[in-house]
Amino acid sequence: MTEPTSHPAPRVAIIGGGPSGLMAAEVLASAGVRVDLYDAMPSVGRKFLLAGVGGMNITHSEAKEAFLARYGQRRAEIARLLAGFDADALRAWIHELGIDTFVGSSGRVFPADMKAAPLLRAWLKRMRELGVQLHTRQRWLGWTADGALRLATTEGEIAVSADATLLALGGGSWPRLGSDAAWVELLQARGIAIAPLQASNCGFEVAGWSPLLRDKFAGAPLKNVSLRLDDEAPRQGEFVLTANGVEGSLVYALSAPIRERINRHGSATLQLDLLPQSPLGKLQAALSKPRGSQSLAKHLHRQAGIDGVKAALLRELAPAECFNDPARLAAALKALPLTLVRARPLEEAISTAGGVPFEALDARLMLKQLPGLFCAGEMLDWEAPTGGYLLTACFASGRTAGLGILEWLQNRVD
Repeated sequence: MTEPTSHPAPRVAIIGGGPSGLMAAEVLASAGVRVDLYDAMPSVGRKFLLAGVGGMNITHSEAKEAFLARYGQRRAEIARLLAGFDADALRAWIHELGIDTFVGSSGRVFPADMKAAPLLRAWLKRMRELGVQLHTRQRWLGWTADGALRLATTEGEIAVSADATLLALGGGSWPRLGSDAAWVELLQARGIAIAPLQASNCGFEVAGWSPLLRDKFAGAPLKNVSLRLDDEAPRQGEFVLTANGVEGSLVYALSAPIRERINRHGSATLQLDLLPQSPLGKLQAALSKPRGSQSLAKHLHRQAGIDGVKAALLRELAPAECFNDPARLAAALKALPLTLVRARPLEEAISTAGGVPFEALDARLMLKQLPGLFCAGEMLDWEAPTGGYLLTACFASGRTAGLGILEWLQNRVD
């Protein structure tokens, strides 16, 4: 009786050691696949670690529908990824690594110690136990003539053959941490149409601040304010004045619609409410009180609490004539026109929009034109605000790609 021939375990190459690449590696290695993960940096997870500086916001606890709405035009595509690995599943996975989590007052979810490093260490320990081979300081250069992967190492260029490959190379917003978008030209050369990369969760520039505002108030935070774009509901929070414009959490939350309006019209004008907690009528009544010999600055401070950077921005943006009319001045406090003309450079952004379109991929995240080549993470064409939404979708896309590779490898055997 002839014994069945044993076949060696398939080998998968993963390019990129961020959350999506590492998650795919775990899925594959857990199924007995030989996994080699390559990263150009001296260590993996560098952007992940930087995201944890000041508090590792891993995901968000809000309701499913509100959570999915954060993905804008790509809501349907991200919903399919999260169907297999949502925020609750991500928290459960973290707990399995021995890391506790908690929900903050904002609904954001953090590791108990607020740090990314212990989570990454526990994860890499699991990877080693599963047999994942990590190769650092190895930069992907494309393909050889016979289809092998070209990798630049400290000892020269090598060629690596694999049964399937996953690209998880990030966007283009962190070149010093490896996300330099060098993959764009490599995929375009293979006939893959790439949506242009654009800054997301980024600062924006104005046409130019006055020297006084720029020199005295650059870096100053505006707290407890709201911003509204067009007819959308206002968003409340805080942002920071910069030498060139504005940045910060409130601006990041609106970065996608601001950017798209600038793309279409050349600028985007937001309405800035310096006192969102104060009704217009109440402000008008307060500012209409006689101020006697008091300066207008003193009057604004006493009656409306406006001083410092808020007073300076009011002077910068409000029409001069409104300062002699309490009703118009109150209206200006509630709706200062803030015109933004361009996003800050891509390398300064927290994340990017654009990348490999979902239309170029099948449900397994495999490129339809290049069988056996999968993509995951931020290099896909989607975006989301900060608050844990970016990381959650990166983890989910890595898991989807890992399972997709397993399915594709099995179908080849069958």
